[in-house]
Amino acid sequence: MKKLFALLFLIFASQAGLAQKTLTLEDCESQFLKNNLFLLASQYNIDASKALTIQAKIWENPTLTAELNAYNPEKNQYFDIGKEGQKVFGIEQLIYLGGKKHNEVKLAQTNEQLAELQFDDLLRTLKLQLRKSFYTVYYNSKSLETTDKQLTHIEDLIHSYAIQAQKGNIPLKDVVRLQSLYLNFKNERMEVLKNNFEEQANLKMLLNSTENIAPIVSDYEFNKYLKTLDFDLKSFKDKAIANRPDYLVKQKEIDANELNVKWQKSLSVPDITVGANYDQRSGAFNKEANLTLGIPLPLWNKNKGNIKYAQTILDESKIDKQNFELQLQTEVTSAWNKWEESRKNYMLIGTAVNSDFEAVYNGILTNFQKRNISLLEFTDFMESYNQAAVQINELKKNLALSAEELNSTINIDLF
Repeated sequence: MKKLFALLFLIFASQAGLAQKTLTLEDCESQFLKNNLFLLASQYNIDASKALTIQAKIWENPTLTAELNAYNPEKNQYFDIGKEGQKVFGIEQLIYLGGKKHNEVKLAQTNEQLAELQFDDLLRTLKLQLRKSFYTVYYNSKSLETTDKQLTHIEDLIHSYAIQAQKGNIPLKDVVRLQSLYLNFKNERMEVLKNNFEEQANLKMLLNSTENIAPIVSDYEFNKYLKTLDFDLKSFKDKAIANRPDYLVKQKEIDANELNVKWQKSLSVPDITVGANYDQRSGAFNKEANLTLGIPLPLWNKNKGNIKYAQTILDESKIDKQNFELQLQTEVTSAWNKWEESRKNYMLIGTAVNSDFEAVYNGILTNFQKRNISLLEFTDFMESYNQAAVQINELKKNLALSAEELNSTINIDLF
């Protein structure tokens, strides 16, 4: 029966392995750019803005009018529209004055640029999410591998100790202690597993994939986050201002609001309607051709409310940009401090502990199996080892995540 269960487990594990896709970060980003639904939807927003720019360039259609005789009382004739009858034809075209059409087109073009910048900012945000989920899944998986290896050893010990306890060779409390250690590891594993499920779901959503992703991270990719950088707040802030799409959006919003103020002011200028008409008989003389001009009198509606509203929005956007500059400085400083602290912690702890970690673990396990050390010493070591192994992976994960956050904050790959 045990062999049957083992065989079924191997079959299931092999199928689960086939359902995974092994990808590097570069592979993930390539698939992300092709398949991400958020990016595809945002691209439609750019296309829609371009369509509005096209529409803004189009003038109003000319208006064609016709007036045909319905009844001629002199001839007692209906629809007298022949050579001796009466008909009038006219055509009119609205001519924009005050730079309306120019301002409308410029505003539409600015909104188009805004849509492109918003797309770039969405790309920046989603790219950071992708990298964070990628590294979180990778280092969580490493922690799970370590815990699973220990659980396997402890399961074997519980099985053998239980047999010896039944025979009366060892006290039952030793079995209970191993079972307690096993449950502690299971609970710790479950917490890591929950987080991994969430991040794996994020990865699949970002890549628009139904397969689980098995990330690969080389030593070179990790070690690049350990390089030393000199902190220059002004330089980093200037780079963020020049490269951050969300900051450029703030500037472009000011440009759009300034154009909107101009457009609203130009709307207060009355437009002129130019036309021509032909009157067959009812004018001052037969077959009369006329030029028509029309212009509304700006007596009551001078668009003052819309102009004031547009000016208020402009003033608000300028304050918003100033506030964003202060926020940007804070973000840069915070991101730098998190990365620097993560780097120092790993350099201080990670490299020292990591060197002979595996050798010590194997040595303790061998000595315990030879009964050179007590059960209490062994379980204490196993708890400490598991905590240390998980913490090392946490240090690596925090270093990678903080470095990618710093990259995203400045929107330049510093590493």
